[in-house]
Amino acid sequence: MKKILSFITLILLLHFHAKAQDTPHRIVFQFTNAVDTNQQKAFVKQLENLTDYWKDAQCEVVLYNQGVELLMKSNSAYLERLHALSKKGVSFFICENTLKNRKLSKEVFISDIAQYVPAGIAEIVLKQEAGWSYIKGGF
Repeated sequence: MKKILSFITLILLLHFHAKAQDTPHRIVFQFTNAVDTNQQKAFVKQLENLTDYWKDAQCEVVLYNQGVELLMKSNSAYLERLHALSKKGVSFFICENTLKNRKLSKEVFISDIAQYVPAGIAEIVLKQEAGWSYIKGGF
């Protein structure tokens, strides 16, 4: 009887482990400090590594405060890499509160990548409440 219970327990553990592996990965990233180019470089690399590892992961980047500078047209250092990430399905959302507070117009951002949300922090909270994993981008 003990062997049967051990066997059933093992089968159940394997089943739940397999189910956990099948669960779609949904990750929301917060990026707020793009003034430091080392932060930008590290963050873009983090996104590349993750999307290479989990090709079907759903990733959303919420940029606010200084983080919006990553998607500015004037910041061309990562333009090709950001386009490649966008083509892999990574979504980039800029906080409209930040735009208002910093008096920035949407025209300064990479138009085919940038999307907008009314409040960056609220977007992150909503994603977490919906079960998304949260990662602070950069280091």
